[in-house]
Amino acid sequence: MLGIGGWKQRMPRREDALPGHDEVRLPGDRHAVLGGSLLADDHPGAARAWFAMGCYWGAERKFWSVPGVLTTAVGFAGGYTRNPSYHEVCTGMTGHAETVLVVFDPARVAFDTLLTIFWEGHDPTQGMRQGNDVGTQYRSAIYAADAVQLAAAEASAQRYQAALAHAGFGAITTEVALAGPFYYAEDAHQQYLAKTPHGYCGLGSTGVSCPAGVLAAAP
Repeated sequence: MLGIGGWKQRMPRREDALPGHDEVRLPGDRHAVLGGSLLADDHPGAARAWFAMGCYWGAERKFWSVPGVLTTAVGFAGGYTRNPSYHEVCTGMTGHAETVLVVFDPARVAFDTLLTIFWEGHDPTQGMRQGNDVGTQYRSAIYAADAVQLAAAEASAQRYQAALAHAGFGAITTEVALAGPFYYAEDAHQQYLAKTPHGYCGLGSTGVSCPAGVLAAAP
């Protein structure tokens, strides 16, 4: 039983989702911590990936301090509504998850490292919620840039599932898929916890370490 507000834990049908807006929202500020552009295309030669792990304020903070990460930004992905606002996403009628764009130099940081940060940074077994944050926007997801990343993410999920099961946790509910459109959130949400150091962060991990070498063959 989902309880009060349980409807927000159900993905809306495409035909029921809010239509959204034609105007594309682009970030107007530079990264509050790293100083560079928040636009992935402004970092030639870089790789990119997208991670959803609950409230995106805390999720973004986990990635921007990683050596080799060139920029991060928060926004929305995985749903139907075009160019949604934060308030529209909060209605549960867009299908989007709060998502962090991570742009990185693959020569300095491996995608595997980002996957480890993702798995260890939240509880991927909670379905359409993360702690006290309830709704489809708080679901766990990895949106891969290409087939190579997708295969790596799927392999890492299998590895981490084994570690979680050994520790007594249930099944991973993380959505792993190729990336679709990513829509930037409003500027006030970008690097929120750098601008508001004592701001809210609802993320909580399982305490289970992600096995090293998640792409290695199982023993």
